[in-house]
Amino acid sequence: MKKMSRLAGIFCGTVLLCSALGASADTPNNPVIWADVPDVAVIRTGDTYYMSSTTMHLSPGLPIMKSRDLINWEMVSYAYDVLGEQDALWLRNGKSAYGSGSWASSLRYHKGSYYVSTFAQTTGKTYIFKTDNIEKGPWQEFSFRPMLHDHSLHFEDDGRVFMIYGSNDIRIRELNADLSGVKEGGIDQVLVPNVSAVTGKRTGLPAEGSQFRKIDGKYYLFNITWPPGDMRTQTVFRSDNLLGPYEGKVAFTCEGIAQGGLVDTPEGKWYALLFGDRGAVGRIPYLVPVEWKEGWPILGKEGKELPPLEIDVKRDPIPGCIASDEFERKEGEAPLPLQWQWNHAPENSTWSLSARPGWMRLTTSRTDADILSARNTLTQRTFGPQSSATISLDTRNMKEGDMAGLCAFQKFYSYVGVKKTAEGSQYVMVRHESGKPVEVESQPCTQETAFLKVECDFQSRPNRATFFYSLDGKEWKAIGKPGEMSYTIPHFMGYRFAIFNFATQTPGGFVDVDYFRVGIPQSKEASPSK
Repeated sequence: MKKMSRLAGIFCGTVLLCSALGASADTPNNPVIWADVPDVAVIRTGDTYYMSSTTMHLSPGLPIMKSRDLINWEMVSYAYDVLGEQDALWLRNGKSAYGSGSWASSLRYHKGSYYVSTFAQTTGKTYIFKTDNIEKGPWQEFSFRPMLHDHSLHFEDDGRVFMIYGSNDIRIRELNADLSGVKEGGIDQVLVPNVSAVTGKRTGLPAEGSQFRKIDGKYYLFNITWPPGDMRTQTVFRSDNLLGPYEGKVAFTCEGIAQGGLVDTPEGKWYALLFGDRGAVGRIPYLVPVEWKEGWPILGKEGKELPPLEIDVKRDPIPGCIASDEFERKEGEAPLPLQWQWNHAPENSTWSLSARPGWMRLTTSRTDADILSARNTLTQRTFGPQSSATISLDTRNMKEGDMAGLCAFQKFYSYVGVKKTAEGSQYVMVRHESGKPVEVESQPCTQETAFLKVECDFQSRPNRATFFYSLDGKEWKAIGKPGEMSYTIPHFMGYRFAIFNFATQTPGGFVDVDYFRVGIPQSKEASPSK
């Protein structure tokens, strides 16, 4: 966790800088996804683009998205369900993997197979997943020690396999040809020393986030660095030989948009898919036009501005990685659409779509102090600039001390829910303040069906989540006060919509969720979109 502590001061300051900058770099179709999709890696096969990204402590993990136009992306797969049996990955024995789990990935297509790799502080391992069908799997897993930080997988033409990884002094390490681990006696050396020095300023966060490509016979290494008092900056190094020497320069400095890789279109145009820190919604992808001059990729307008995209495609206002769900399943359908992820690994025996067809049942199996430690919290990304989520909740089988509802979920969470007490049920609005949950307001809940809604505004400063309840799902009443959303370490993730149910006194109670509907709020009294 040395990495995490080193990040804290630098990262938080940069998030504030990027939040203050706001959306001035935004153009039509940019950002391409206004939601938390960080550490992007991208490839093209034929006329189809694939992207992988980071999802930390969520399960399943290492998501794969697909696009035909580089603008609209849909979920197609995950590389793994759970990385291991460590208590932290399962929210057991007071442990958690918030901000940990798996981090930045690398995506490759090589000799008819797809490879996506990552690493995890929680397990201390490096992972490579291989499949012949990136959309349907199955995935074959290779894992080994040590954990190679922010690596980029590279297949050399002579059959050798490498990972380029590390921080500031970027290293190259040879792997066994069968991907079973690092090669004993293989290449293991610094590839490019002191990458951050190319900015010409003293180092803030040392360079990391390696993306490595061989293009037209030359080798290109892309990294990010954060000079003090400046913004996240993209660097590029190149060489005629795998092991160097490499020459480098700053590739892109524009509102902190950085970290990612290059991709070309079938027509021969080039782009960089990078991401920018954008407050509580998270780290969101931008598509940057690229031109080549004298063998160097020139990002944006002379490496300093983000010009409009010359791609005549309309972006869907609700990203494809987010979707409503009526919880109705046809025979043969997956239990959960790919847009859903659990907060940590789920306890599969205590959630069900078959106990009451057309409903999601969440049953408590233990007692917990708050939502951060609760099992089986079901999440999706929030999205900007504004978004809403609504659920219908059958509360009749809750037990005294149970709490269930809808959350704007991160470390400083806030939620609207139903609390079961000895005197009956109450609508409650809760905010996590000063290290503990605080009940801001409660109102009597006299019916068994609760309609709950959260609206997120990522354009306000600070970003805010506003909560509502309804007796009929049409007329809404605000409850409590807006929750102030703040992107934080250790969670290191944009806010999520989260459906939850946890017990504080006696396990065994359950709630049934009729639907989850996302939309774009028109006004504070707008009905949810279906």
